[in-house]
Amino acid sequence: MTYFLTSSPCVEGSPALNPVNGFVEELRKALPELCSALFVCSDPDQPSLTYGFAEDMRDSFAEIGVTLTDVTVLERENQDQCEELTASAQLIILCGGHVPTQNKFFQEIGLREQLQGWDGVLMGVSAGSMNAADLVYAQPEEPGEAIDPEYQRFLPGLGLTQYNIIPHYNQDKDWLLDGMRLYEDITYADSMGHKFYVLVDGSYILGRDGQEELRGEAYLIENGVLTQLSRENEIIAL
Repeated sequence: MTYFLTSSPCVEGSPALNPVNGFVEELRKALPELCSALFVCSDPDQPSLTYGFAEDMRDSFAEIGVTLTDVTVLERENQDQCEELTASAQLIILCGGHVPTQNKFFQEIGLREQLQGWDGVLMGVSAGSMNAADLVYAQPEEPGEAIDPEYQRFLPGLGLTQYNIIPHYNQDKDWLLDGMRLYEDITYADSMGHKFYVLVDGSYILGRDGQEELRGEAYLIENGVLTQLSRENEIIAL
């Protein structure tokens, strides 16, 4: 399997795939010109956004020379076909959304087990990239989550990588949630004993042949401290 764990794969304000940090170039290398695609919902009970995203991506992939011959959305209505749909896909896209909601769906359909031995190209988008970790950090994001003692911040994931990704740092670094600063007051505290790899849109982790690379601007939060790891167009072996 080759995987691209992105913050966002698209140019800001557009569905076009973002070429920075070699992303489009590497996608072209990894994918056949004719490709069947499976989009896995973040919320299986509200799949309309995923259907719209899938159609946008059909056009965006065509623009880089990759034709998505079959586009299927894995949602509640067809979740019993997960094994068949996963096995027949050459490209699987784990869509963005609410991390715990998507994580629950992944566990219900046994996606971790379905991906074992699967030999294709996988792309994570935001929450999809976060849920690709072995142990997922579900950064609080909705009102009430940061102060809810029952909210689970660490969840079992797909086990594709050991790295905990936090996306959209360029957008979210100054956010307030439940009267607290999302990063300084919440995420830094959660990083005690953990490492979080914080990506801006356009940056990603590329995994192939048992090796992983961090591409583009990224930061590390560990034990309450944030440090910059890399800048745009830089590549770091993980």
